Amino acid sequence: MRVRFAVASLGLVLSLAAPAVAQAQDVPRHSSGWPGLVNGDNQTEVAKGFAAGPELQRGRAAKTMLAEHRRLDRALATLQPQRKGVVDAYVVSVALDSDPVFAREAREAGKVLTRRYAAEGRSITLSGPDGRGPNELAVGSLTSLTLVLARIAELMDPKEDVLVLYTTSHGAPVGIAYHDGDEGFGLLSPDRLEALLDELGIQRRVLLLSACFSGVFIPSLASADTALLTAASSDRTSFGCRAENDWTFFGDALVNHALRKPQPLAAAGDEADTMIGGWETAAKLKPSNPQVSIGDNVKSWLGPLEAHLPPATAPVGAPATDALKGD
Repeated sequence: MRVRFAVASLGLVLSLAAPAVAQAQDVPRHSSGWPGLVNGDNQTEVAKGFAAGPELQRGRAAKTMLAEHRRLDRALATLQPQRKGVVDAYVVSVALDSDPVFAREAREAGKVLTRRYAAEGRSITLSGPDGRGPNELAVGSLTSLTLVLARIAELMDPKEDVLVLYTTSHGAPVGIAYHDGDEGFGLLSPDRLEALLDELGIQRRVLLLSACFSGVFIPSLASADTALLTAASSDRTSFGCRAENDWTFFGDALVNHALRKPQPLAAAGDEADTMIGGWETAAKLKPSNPQVSIGDNVKSWLGPLEAHLPPATAPVGAPATDALKGD
């Protein structure tokens, strides 16, 4: 009985996964069913298990694990300490699913956000292979994300500096799914992300969450010092996550278009919302309803970061809406 509850609760995650497509051989594929991550005699116990943010690794080769450990160590070693008297941004862009659309999105999002917030030397991208070339990056997982945030917390001044976190993956009403081929599984829940940031003392944060149902994070994460933008409301799916895409709708609109321009975050969120709404209307899709929550104190520290934004750059990659052509 215990396992049955757990598997049923994650069935929705599986239903949201992109259809299998031809990929490069180095991209981990989803070919087996989602395992039970938590136990419980009833839905309340299962919900508590998911809220804790479970993670499961299975069958991963020892040499692969060691190589991954070394990649993450090298990435952590590049992070520079904060500068006293300067509002420094620490940028983390993470793909939590091995479908290559998320790898492509996370890589470019890391570049755009690092440039926008002058975070060179204070930026890490966690991503699996993108299907188009070798991968030298540390792979995104719940563990690697946790370790990166913990190291950033050691280097930053929580009273002065800012975390800019971009996550991209599939999602469910219980949180953001971590899914690396048939070897890594997990769930980043709102409660787990809130507890992690609170434990580390990371108070000033810009959280950009690209996943279906990502609005579920707002009640837990909203605060006076948090700017939170999500791809969808808590009861809606978002679009564009087919494995062969370069962007999801949210990533394309917010990162590839709006955040490339020297405009405030709130204005970028409005532009992205309008753009996504237009795409969804044209394709006759049920609106995803992206959410924006910006706390009262955010302007005091985000203003200095956005006072000298770089010039606009042109979008890259195939538009997310290309996937709708011929449907």
